Parts: sequence; C-alpha cells; structure tokens
Amino acid sequence: MSIKPTLGIRMFERLPVLFRSAMYALRGGFLIRPLAIAIILGAAGAVLSSLEESAPEISAWIPNTLFPSHEDPGVAQVILSSIATSIMTVVSIVFAILLMTLTLASTQFSPRILISFVRDRTTQWTLGVFLGTFCYCMAALPAARALPHPFVPVATVTGAMVLALVCVGWLIYFINHISRSISVNHIVDRIARETELVIDEFMPYPRGPFLLPDRSEASSAEDGTPILNRQSGYIRYVDINHLVAAAKAYRICVHLERRVGQFVPAGVPLARVSKPERVPADRALHLIAAFDIGPTRTMQQDVEFGIIQIVDIALRAMSPAVNDPSTAISCVDQLSRIIILWISRMPPPSHYYAPPHVLRLFVPWMSFDGLLDTAFDQIRHYAVADVAVSLRLMRAFNDIASTTQHADFRVRLLERARRVAAGCAEHLPKDELVKLQQRFAALETIIAAGA
Repeated sequence: MSIKPTLGIRMFERLPVLFRSAMYALRGGFLIRPLAIAIILGAAGAVLSSLEESAPEISAWIPNTLFPSHEDPGVAQVILSSIATSIMTVVSIVFAILLMTLTLASTQFSPRILISFVRDRTTQWTLGVFLGTFCYCMAALPAARALPHPFVPVATVTGAMVLALVCVGWLIYFINHISRSISVNHIVDRIARETELVIDEFMPYPRGPFLLPDRSEASSAEDGTPILNRQSGYIRYVDINHLVAAAKAYRICVHLERRVGQFVPAGVPLARVSKPERVPADRALHLIAAFDIGPTRTMQQDVEFGIIQIVDIALRAMSPAVNDPSTAISCVDQLSRIIILWISRMPPPSHYYAPPHVLRLFVPWMSFDGLLDTAFDQIRHYAVADVAVSLRLMRAFNDIASTTQHADFRVRLLERARRVAAGCAEHLPKDELVKLQQRFAALETIIAAGA
C-alpha cells in the first residue's frame, strides 16, 4: 500500500534535477525551438485566415499587383498547396545536408562534438522556419474554398508567398552556415566558447591575489557507510542545495565519492554518510535524487568535457592517418584560452557547512593538476616527434604562466613544460630542439621574475 506514495515522493524530490536535465537537453535538441516555430506559424495561418473571413476588408489592403485573383479560390489553393509541397521537399534536402554534416564531423573529428552541432541555433531555426511555413500553408488551405460561397484569403496567401521567399533566402544562408560550421577552427572555437560559458556560470567570481588553502578538515564521512548507486552512467549534475538541505535535516555529513563527469556503475558507492543509523533506505533515495546520471556526459557542470572534446580533435589530427599538425596547434591555442579563464576564477567550494562550522557536504571537483593533465598530457605524448605542436605547447604554457601571479600554478606549468622538453629530446634533432629550449628558458624566466 505504501509503494505508490513512496514512488510519488521520490519522483517529486527528483523534479528539480529532472527539470534542469530536460531543459538542458531540449534547449540543445531539434525538438523545442523548431516545434515552437512551427506551432506559432501554423497558428498564425489559421488565425489570419479566420480573421480575414470575419473581416473581408482585410483583403482590400493587398494591392492587385501582388495578388490579382481576389475572386478565384482555385488560384489560392494552388499557391498554398504548391508552397507546402515544395517546402517539404526542401526540408528533406535540409535534413540530408544536416545528416551529412553530422556524419562528416563524427568521423573526421570526434563523435563527442555532435552535441555542439545539435545545439546550433541556426540549424534549429532553419528547421523551424521551413516546418512553420508548411504548417502555415496547411492551416490556411481549408479557408480557400468555392462552396458554399467562394472565399479567397488574400492576405493569408500573400503571407505564404512572403514566407516562401524567406525560405529561399534562408536556405542560401543555411548552406553558407553549414559550409563554415564544418571548418575545424570554427568547431574548436565553438566548443571553447561553450566551455567558457560553463566556467562563467559555475565559477563566476574572480580569483584573489592569494591562494587560500581549504580551511576545513577531511570529511568525517570518508569512512562512513556507502550509499550505493542505482543507475549506471555518468554524473552530469549534482544539486548541491538539495544535498546540503538533506544533510542538515538528517544531521549527517555526506561525502561524494565521484565528481561530476565520472562514470559510476550500478552498485558502486556514490557517496558515503556519517551516522548511518540516521539514513534508512528512504532517506538514501532522497540523497540519490540529487544526482542526474545518464549515458552521456553534458556540460552543465562539467568543464572537463569541453576540454576532452578539443583534445579528441587534436589527437585525431596528429594520427598518422590524418597528419594535420595545424589542427592540433589550433586545439592547443583554444585549450590555453580555457585554462587561462579557469585559473582567473575562484574554484567552487568543496566543503559546505550548515550551520557554520558544521560540515555537511564534501564535493570533489577537478583540480588544476587534473585540468592540465586532461588538456595537455595526451597531446604531449603524441607530439614528441612533432616540433610544431611541441613548440605551441611551450607557448601555451608561457601564455598561461604570464596571466597568473600564483607561484604554485607557475611551478606546475614548469613541470609540464619540462616533460615536453624531455620527451622531445629523445625524438627531435638538435637543431629543432634549440627553439624548444629557448621557449622553455623563456618560461623559466617568467617564473623566476614572478618569484
């Protein structure tokens, strides 16, 4: 008897996380925006034709030069049906172009970047405008009739003709947009901009002049009772406020075992809690409701995912089958841009207190070391015999070091630069190593000057 209420409570508790996840997915898909445009234009065709029938003087506003056949409903029917059928043909062409672009991007660059194409607003508007024009014509077509009395929705048909011209121009713009969007520089720049938006939302405050150590001690729940995961997948979003409020209500401390972006199999501890006697099964479900877990990673809170997409493109460009160091260099430039923004912001807190001085939640986030390793370590490994990419890695370290005054960050950058130099020393001739050593020396000068 208590199963249904429990399920209802669980679903209600998950509503904020599910709503955020749904809005993120729908905002970036081919459903919401095209569907909304199609419904609006379809409603406009139905409403305008209805108004025109109830107020015939509206038709008098349209000059005869634009629509001479004010009294022949057959002409209006032919125009509306011709526009509708031709628009559906063009829609099939648009879908073919889109699928070709997605296939090309997936095979040539990385399947992970498909999300950036799906979230492209120009493509969404293109589908919406064409489908909306079709709905407009279909909604207006019944109004053009010969029985029981002839009626021609002149203004509505004129609107359909205008929409048809708009579709022609939009198709030309869409083809131009697609030709630019498959450019690798455009793709990498778009991913970098999306990653910067995640940083702006997730880390909005600038970093201070001093690196403040975390004043809190290790979470008391590190050795606590595990809360097992119920669904295999990647952690895409964690509702911090939900966890803090639940931990405070239950008077416990919650220690998350995995950070956002990591995969958690079913049955593996998702979190650990202190005072397990206060967390029965129903409360454990309440804590699990704060996690959005799915089969793919998203960029709701996952800065690392944006970096991984760019790294994938760079690694594929450096493969023997492609051998495109220019693309890898462009990826390194965009990665340095992301790292520079990241180190200029205050990192999100890992320890949450409620009330003050009472630790309720520990959340692991990506560290600077982890971010550097994700961004540059694989590229460094495969670029040991490529002097151009290795030189750009050195320049990226120099650029990042020049934008921060924190000695700890600069030392870690120097360690990565030293790895690049050591790896290239075994594979590059001496004349090419000279330039690399010069840039390494320049980095040491920057770090020494800031010490």
